[in-house]
Amino acid sequence: MTVPGVPPDRRVLVVSCEHAGRSVPAAWAAAFEGFGALLDSHRGWDPGALELGRGLADAFGAPLHAAATTRLLIDTNRSIGHRQLFSEVTARLPPAQRRAIVERFYRPHRDAVEGEVAGHVAAGRRVLHVGSHSFTPVLDGVARRADVAWLYDPRRPAECELAAAWMTAFARRAPQLRLRRNYPYRGRSDGLTALLRRRHPDDAYAGIELEVNQAIVAAGGAPWRALRTMLVEALSETGCVEHGGAVRRP
Repeated sequence: MTVPGVPPDRRVLVVSCEHAGRSVPAAWAAAFEGFGALLDSHRGWDPGALELGRGLADAFGAPLHAAATTRLLIDTNRSIGHRQLFSEVTARLPPAQRRAIVERFYRPHRDAVEGEVAGHVAAGRRVLHVGSHSFTPVLDGVARRADVAWLYDPRRPAECELAAAWMTAFARRAPQLRLRRNYPYRGRSDGLTALLRRRHPDDAYAGIELEVNQAIVAAGGAPWRALRTMLVEALSETGCVEHGGAVRRP
């Protein structure tokens, strides 16, 4: 897949990881006493997502924006006012503390990604934004039937084309894996990519949330390393961005 009318040096990749870690800031450690198991679970973070995002960013010479604090403090992939912005741990905190969490841990990550994308678009560049995520293999007793998935807005032609091309190129390298689109979540659901789509037209911005099954991450070893390598190779094959650090930044 190519990007008609957009030369290679005007295509840029931005990588973000909204659930990169499970750390708890010292000021709120007391609120998390007794929640150790929850922090270690898929509710606390996305295992493997940081490694996945870093591999993509390094391969293409792209920026990586990662939120290292646990999503149980505040979920940087949710909009202000969303019922899941704060978890059951932090929703009960006084309003002043919740506002402080927004300013110290939510705004810096969101502003960095939103500002980077806006700067590229204003300069006439075509942005591909990949949000790196992972999902639990079993939720509420139901097994997820996918190993790798691409989430996007089906109303945006460029995202549809890119997701299909990336998945097809990856499938040739890993035919044994189960690949899905807009599963186990809908690409149009509330999130950072959804916000950026409202701000930027289809011909300037494409947002893809890449999801990997945490069972593969937990197994680790050569299969997990190979999966990350193949995702980079498959994205390069689409022609949307240049492999080997050729992606240019402002």
